[in-house]
Amino acid sequence: MDEGRRVELTIDSSSGVAVVTFNRPEVRNAIDDATRAELQELLDRAADDPEIKALVLTGKGPAFCAGGDISAMQRRLGAPPGQLAGSGWLRQRRLHATITTLHTLEKPTLAAVNGAAAGLGMDLALGGLYFLPRRVGLPRAKELIFSARRVMADEALTIGLADRVVPAENLLESAVQWAAELGANAGTALALSKSILDQTFELGADQAFALGAQAQAICYTTDEHHQAVTAFLARRTRAT
Repeated sequence: MDEGRRVELTIDSSSGVAVVTFNRPEVRNAIDDATRAELQELLDRAADDPEIKALVLTGKGPAFCAGGDISAMQRRLGAPPGQLAGSGWLRQRRLHATITTLHTLEKPTLAAVNGAAAGLGMDLALGGLYFLPRRVGLPRAKELIFSARRVMADEALTIGLADRVVPAENLLESAVQWAAELGANAGTALALSKSILDQTFELGADQAFALGAQAQAICYTTDEHHQAVTAFLARRTRAT
């Protein structure tokens, strides 16, 4: 556990699941620049650690993430006008880079949404304008964005915004268990599959098939594939 940080990391060594937790419950886990920097640091750490097989993102306290930090926004109101656009553009670029890192992490990634996920919080749980229509369809995404209404857990499950709804007291345990199940499979195959799936809406069928063929060829060369084939043949020999 990273004590005293805005974002904490714990790793379950038995399952290889990393839990990244927003640790600003006093402001409903709102994101300021320091929080974003810590989150990016921990995501990079998780990406580079071969012992981490999957990742769960969650929040401490009653909210997942209330979005951008209003106090930071208030301070920026007093900035010189000539600096607002440039600094704002850079800040958004950094935030989008963090969301991209989270989305493209070459390991299964789950959001255990323990409460409100608003604005940037929703982006971190799902991905906002780009990923939302891919989850719920374009007409539904427009309705949700234009109305800015609240979506409760049951509706989120019904429209495909959420994958599962579990009792609050079991949320993190259930998320870690599911992440462990997903991350238990061959890491190279998972990474390649995720990479291709993430591109399928922008690819033609021939391109997707070509990437799949390349991925299959790579998998044939891995220790994971050799071990799986050897284990299968050993089981078949014992069965006969």
